[in-house]
Amino acid sequence: MDSLITASARALAAGDPLGALKRVALRNDGPALALRGIAMAQLGDFPRAKELLRRAARAFTVKGAVAHARCVVAEAEVALASRDLNWPANALDAARATLEQHGDRLNAAFARYLAVRRLLLIGHLEEVERTLADLDPAPFPPALRTAHELVIAGIAMRRLRTNEARAALTRAEQAAHRARIPALTAEVESAFRILNTPAARRVARGEERLLLLEEVESLLSSKALVIDACRNVVRKADTIVSLTTRPVLFALARALGEAWPGDVPRDVLLARAFGARFVDESHRARLRVEIGRLRRVLRPLTAITATQRGFALKPRTREVVVLARPVEEEHGAVLAFLADGESWSSSALALALGASQRTVQRTLDELAAAGKVQFFGQARARRWITPPVPGFTTILLLPAPLLGD
Repeated sequence: MDSLITASARALAAGDPLGALKRVALRNDGPALALRGIAMAQLGDFPRAKELLRRAARAFTVKGAVAHARCVVAEAEVALASRDLNWPANALDAARATLEQHGDRLNAAFARYLAVRRLLLIGHLEEVERTLADLDPAPFPPALRTAHELVIAGIAMRRLRTNEARAALTRAEQAAHRARIPALTAEVESAFRILNTPAARRVARGEERLLLLEEVESLLSSKALVIDACRNVVRKADTIVSLTTRPVLFALARALGEAWPGDVPRDVLLARAFGARFVDESHRARLRVEIGRLRRVLRPLTAITATQRGFALKPRTREVVVLARPVEEEHGAVLAFLADGESWSSSALALALGASQRTVQRTLDELAAAGKVQFFGQARARRWITPPVPGFTTILLLPAPLLGD
């Protein structure tokens, strides 16, 4: 490797993409194309980065299998950064196998971490944990140690293990400081902010207050009956009843929880659950049917009794709490992903949410019409972005099981 390539690589390792480009901007050989692609990725021009890395991969012959594999790994990193979650994972697996076969354990480990971070984004926490169990981060350089700890922190935050998350982020901060890469330091700082900003609202006995993620964890592990409007479940400690596919029942449960220890009039329940403005006997009959269904599903947690005005919860606990989003927002799950500040395609959002691409596209169009999201690019190259909600974290809206799920 010649001196210009070496100097460019060192500049990239130090987080200086412009310095790297100055040395190889006019060269079109394989190593130079690869370095130019990585530099463009660091500068945020992901389409150009992908193009350069693909050209670099083609420039290496069969004798350059390791270099070709490294280009594939770099392209996968760009795909992850640009939230192209449909990028072929089997290509990354093949590149990792090639690197392991040729003894390049460092880049093979990096490839594995890219796969792990993709799984974390789409909420496959069990697969992430199985993969991490096979990785020993001790021999890794500081940059990879940072990535390892960030993944551990991400799992812990999604599972609401805040002490574990804080410890992992502290280790990540130390590793990032040793790596001296500003982008890594910024990523760790961003993760720390999730722990130190409000994650939900606590609604109980007519009063509301904001909760940090740590306080949410304490609430969910307490003896209180929690009606969780972030995940549409009703829970008490480890007993959980999911109402994610039964919005009418959850609307009734939430209305009863917000009114506890009082009752809720029938007309209020009809308005909350069915949006009924004018009440007739058919509405009352439907309410009785739905209350009966809610009684059955919540029987392990609470009773529901009829009162003169309507209905009330009679829980087997001294406290009932509604856990609500910090800011009530329709299509909150989509906005939760976009709040990371990265640009997402509709196909990537559909994959992460487990929804159809057409459903996600309609949601994005509604949000764009309301001025809540913006897009750039056309057709398949279109990407969607939005600034995060100031002062709030959306970690509870991401698709992952909570403690005890």
